[in-house]
Formats: sequence, structure tokens, C-alpha cells
Amino acid sequence: MEYMQAPATSSQGNILCCTCGIPIPPNPANMCVSCLRTTVDISEGIPKQVNLNFCKQCERYLQPPASWVQCALESRELLALCLKKLKAIRLRNSCDLSIQVRLIDAGFLWTEPHSKRIKLKVTIQKEVMNGAILQQVFVVEFVIQGQMCDDCHRVEAKDFWNSVVQVRQKTSHKKTFYYLEQLILKHKLHQSALNIKEIHEGIDFYYATKQHAQKMVDFLQCTVPCRSKTSQRLISHDIHSNTFNYKSTYSIEIVPVCKDNVVCLSPRLAQSLGNMGQVCVCARVTSTIHLIDPNTLQIAEVDGGTYWRNPFNSLVSPRQLEEFIVMDTDIIRNQKLGAGAGIRSNKHTLAEVWVQKTSEMDTAQQYHCRTHLGHLLNIGDLVQGFDFANSNVNDEFLNKMNPSRIPDVVLIKKSYNRSKRVKRRNWKLKEMDKDREGMAPEDERQYQDFLEDLEEDEALRKNVNIFRDASKIPVESDTDDEGAPRISLMEMLEDLSLTDATGGEGADMLTE
Repeated sequence: MEYMQAPATSSQGNILCCTCGIPIPPNPANMCVSCLRTTVDISEGIPKQVNLNFCKQCERYLQPPASWVQCALESRELLALCLKKLKAIRLRNSCDLSIQVRLIDAGFLWTEPHSKRIKLKVTIQKEVMNGAILQQVFVVEFVIQGQMCDDCHRVEAKDFWNSVVQVRQKTSHKKTFYYLEQLILKHKLHQSALNIKEIHEGIDFYYATKQHAQKMVDFLQCTVPCRSKTSQRLISHDIHSNTFNYKSTYSIEIVPVCKDNVVCLSPRLAQSLGNMGQVCVCARVTSTIHLIDPNTLQIAEVDGGTYWRNPFNSLVSPRQLEEFIVMDTDIIRNQKLGAGAGIRSNKHTLAEVWVQKTSEMDTAQQYHCRTHLGHLLNIGDLVQGFDFANSNVNDEFLNKMNPSRIPDVVLIKKSYNRSKRVKRRNWKLKEMDKDREGMAPEDERQYQDFLEDLEEDEALRKNVNIFRDASKIPVESDTDDEGAPRISLMEMLEDLSLTDATGGEGADMLTE
């Protein structure tokens, strides 16, 4: 302890200490430093040993009353946390004049990292008798005590999630889920999820806070046509503070329509979409359902609200598609739509084709139909389609249609040699870390269908991050032996940016 005295003048004399009688320079207390030290202790009321709660799992310190902060040893954040424990000290910029002890300096003293002790050297000042200012330096020891935070406690108790987003789609194909997975990876919404669990007909996303779950729900509603429901379950209730602890569940139902599905619209909906035909093909599913009429090439988009007001189902699953061979084709040119009709597709070509099932090559049975795949089909090509003439379809709107307006066959897409397409594919996609037992053979086949859709659909490919596959050797030719379009990395570069498989900056990253 020392006495902070004013600058002495030449005419100032000495006085005697009122306690011990030794001559000293004049001061407001009229006492020497030794007597002041024995009489007044300005550090009285300041604890010399303080407990500091520390969570070993997440390595955070408790900041009263209930927040946990991340602090490194001997950091400014840890120094501020320790000084807040000394409530009897007033900081320099504090406006509380009722506390006379003022902090002048503070710093850490070295201790063993494993000692669970933090020592702080503190310098304080205080005004004592008759305005005399005393300054004192002392050491405060902080004892680190282990305490598990609430977040780590919920993790250890296997009850760590606060909100869950359940995404469901009642279809037999997962193309929409594969597309949604790539969008989530692109926007990095999976990083805030505690766990992702894949179950039948959907995926569950678990979150620690309700805000993260609500953010995922908003993203899904802007990305895919869907509807949502919310429910809460009371976990605990504090009657003294009137606080409630809920677990929230968000149920997201995606429309049960996927790419390449054949649907039958209601007469009211078909009329509102520009008098298009009721039997349509789903070209793709993004934020809306893109439909195309194979008889007129008329296209329309159905959003989620319109779908749930006028719902329609898929008439055929991918397993029910049959393989046909093109026997003859005739391009239809300059066909005009009727009055009040909608927009016509410029990417497709209308054609009349005669096809025969590959399973009925020993017969003379052929089918005539119109298709929107005139720009792809040639005589002898294989194409997948649905046979309405020999099928029993139970659909409310299809059963009420005039049989003369129902086509015998609806062609969906051209068939290629899958093994060759997989071999020449020199790119790949990332996948989320999900809890699942493994990919079934049927799921692997559906995933390959999704990759083929990315190769064939430029509009769908623009919304997906594609990564180069270093294990594949690039192929220079534009088409394979069967004439299938070969999508290379440089061709994809024209409409999207490709990144390295690691997701970081590197020599393999390509940008537009």
C-alpha cells in the first residue's frame, strides 16, 4: 500500500504522525503510510478467492446468470469475465459513484495450465480519511470448477434436440428428395442441424433451437411446393417463474408428384391453365410443378397453393414404365394452339410416332401416339412410356374423361445404355451425413436416374453444385455409341460453376 500525495512545494514543512509521532509531509489523514496500512484496508470486501464454472465438454465458462461464453486462457474475454466476478470494484468508465474502490490495472499471473487455478494481479484505489487516496496491489485466485452446461447436458441425456422438421413425400421415387438435398448443401442449411435421420418416405432434421428449425421451414416453402403444420409438446413448466419448455415439430408435406410422372388434371384446373389437356407429363419439380401436354406442347406451372386447392396424383410409378421401340416417326410442324391457350414449349418438338413394345416383338401390335420427344426420337430408338390401352388405372378424373381423348401410350423419356453413361460420367455430387442403414438397390437405381436427369436438364442443373470426380478420366467425344449426349465438365461450366470435391479453394476449382 502506498499513499498518493500531491507534489511538494519548497515552503512546505513536515508534521508529526498523529499515531506514531514520526515527522512526515503533510497529508489529509495526518498519518504515515505504515499507520494507514494498519488502520485502513481498501481491499476489504473484495474476495481473494473466487469460483469459476467451466464446462469440459464444450470448453466454455459460465457468465452469470445463465449464459456460457468461449474464452481462451489469458485472453481479454476471460479477463473481463473474471473482473465481473469482483463486484466490489468500480471500473474507470463506471458511473456508479456509490462504490469508492476503483480499478486501476489488472493482469494475469502465470499458473500451470492443469492446476485449475487462474491468478489475477489487481491494482485498486480508494479515497479514505479526509480525501486521502490510497492505492493497493493484491492477487485474486480463481478456482476452476467443473459444471456441465445445459446444451451438453441434453446431449448426454440423449434429449438434445428442441425442434424437429419432418419432411415427407408420399411417392415411390425420391427424385425430389435428391434435388432438395443438393439445394440444402448449396445453401449450407445442414450445418445447423444436430442430426439428420433418413426414414421411410422422408427425412427428419433435428435442431437445438426453434429459430433454426423455422429457418429450414421457410427455405423449404420457397424451394419446393409443399404445405406445413406445426405442433408443440410441453416438456416442463416452472410455476414460480411461469416459464414453459416445449418441443416443436414441423411437418412438411411435399406434393406427391416427381419428374417424369404422368398426371391427370381436374377439368377446372386444366381450364385455368389455358385449356390444356388433362393428361400431362411432369417435366420437373422445382419451386413449382412444371407440366407439359404431350399432344400440344403446351406448358404450365402449378405452385403449391394451387395444387392443394386442386390436387392430382401420379397415374404411374417408375416401375410401371415399359420399354418401346420406335417404328416410325413424323414431325408435326406449325401447329397452332386454340384461342385462350397458354404458352407452348420451344425446347420440345411435337411428333406422331408408331411404337411397339420390346416384349411384343414377335407380334404385329403397334401403338400410335403423339409425343413431345420428337427432337430426340429416331427410328429404332428405345423409349420408356406408359401403356394406357392395356392398363387399369383408378383415378377420379381419368375415369370421367372421354375415352377418345385418352391416349393409348404416353412416352416419357428416351432410353440409353446406363452402364456406358455411368462409365463416362466424370463428375459427382456431395451427400449429407444421414443416419441410415445403407442404400438399397432400388435407391441406387433412383439416384442414377436423378444423375441422368441432371445431365439432360439444363434448368435443373443450374441449381446444383457439381464437383469434378478425380477418379474418372475425361472423355473427348461428344456422344457415345448410341448417340446419347455426353455432358462434360466444360459443357456444364457454361451454365454453372464447378467446385473441387473438397469444397475448398484449389487448383481443381472452376468458376464462370
